[in-house]
Amino acid sequence: MRNIRILVPFVAGIVLMTILFFSFKSCFNPTEKTEKSDYYILTNQISKMNKMVVLEQNTSSMQKTKMGYEVFGKEVSSNSIITYTKTTAQVSYDLNKMKLEVDSINKKLIIKELPEADIRITPSVEIQSMDDSFINRISEKDIKNVTQKAKETAMKSVNQNQLRTEGRQQLMENLNNIFVLAKALDYKIEDQTGKLGILGL
Repeated sequence: MRNIRILVPFVAGIVLMTILFFSFKSCFNPTEKTEKSDYYILTNQISKMNKMVVLEQNTSSMQKTKMGYEVFGKEVSSNSIITYTKTTAQVSYDLNKMKLEVDSINKKLIIKELPEADIRITPSVEIQSMDDSFINRISEKDIKNVTQKAKETAMKSVNQNQLRTEGRQQLMENLNNIFVLAKALDYKIEDQTGKLGILGL
């Protein structure tokens, strides 16, 4: 009985030492690597855009630009650059600038003011090929001039008046769909701007 009383604390001491040993080993073991990442949201801004893109036109074109040197009116050296241009033209309206009035007595939805069409033309130019010569080298300045002229040509080729007309027609169709609920309630759509006309409204 006395031996058991001596043995129990001894065994308990061994168990405690074993637990402490493995605890310290896990704390100081350099082979185990931990990784922690902290993520902070610095800014969080949501912008509500009430722009309606009513029309988008995509065109493409190729342009060959020839450059050369002449001596006494005779060409002695020449090279050329061929560019490929993609142009996107968009017609949009900012609906925040549209002013409406509801006449509940006469059952009218009156369009008081419409925003002006916003036309954005975005050309992008790629160099397709360059015919360079040893005497007349193509420089970075030449490339920049050629691409700039290609962009200007692409922008001039867009018929903005036609885009405005087609964009206005498409806006009318879109507004016609938006005002379906008003029409279902027997409201008449009245355009006081003179820009849409009464067709379809």
